[in-house]
Amino acid sequence: MNIYFLVEGKRTEKKVYPKWLSHLIPELSEIRDPFTIDHHQFYVFNGNGFPSILNNHLRNSVEDVNTIGKFDYLVMCIDAEEFDVQERTDEVFKFIEKENIQLNDDTKFVLIIQNRCIETWCLGNRKVFKRNAESEQLRAYIDFFDISTNDPEMMGKTDEFETHAQFHAAYLREMLLERNIYYTKKHPRGVTEKSYLEELIKRTTKTDQIQTFRAFLEFCKQVKREI
Repeated sequence: MNIYFLVEGKRTEKKVYPKWLSHLIPELSEIRDPFTIDHHQFYVFNGNGFPSILNNHLRNSVEDVNTIGKFDYLVMCIDAEEFDVQERTDEVFKFIEKENIQLNDDTKFVLIIQNRCIETWCLGNRKVFKRNAESEQLRAYIDFFDISTNDPEMMGKTDEFETHAQFHAAYLREMLLERNIYYTKKHPRGVTEKSYLEELIKRTTKTDQIQTFRAFLEFCKQVKREI
């Protein structure tokens, strides 16, 4: 079993996904060069944001996968951002059809949508969430949208932010800072830990929330069944 991950984030996903995969599918090990792929391994390539990941890197990744011929899956992970999940999904598959991008028959293509972004998923940790926050900023965010009870994927944004993803990332930073965890996109501290991931899994399995994260988990379960 070998997997090629094409992730959108310039910094965060390249660090978070390998850590999460080490917890979810420990049978797989990470490699740094896709042309060295052997057995039960995965490779993560940074697509440098959207739309660069679609316009530039998807075709190149498909060409690499087809040339190497040893990958069972090509998994593309992107943010929904200001679109809904179906709109983003349609955009990707229409692009693939328009550009006539063809993956070899032995490799399956999987699209994972992070709704709205990977920080949205990470807001699902109820154990880290502190309702009686000391931070005035965090209290204001909680008053706007209480992510401990409401689905983070359904959260809007305040007027001070241009995009949902920017606000969700700011909310996560404040939530973690309340626990003395200093999160940045370059250094996504805390969220890569197994205990943090387990709380996200608990949230999505006991509720109908963070559904796009559940889709990622279901893919990982499918891989484990196939190993």
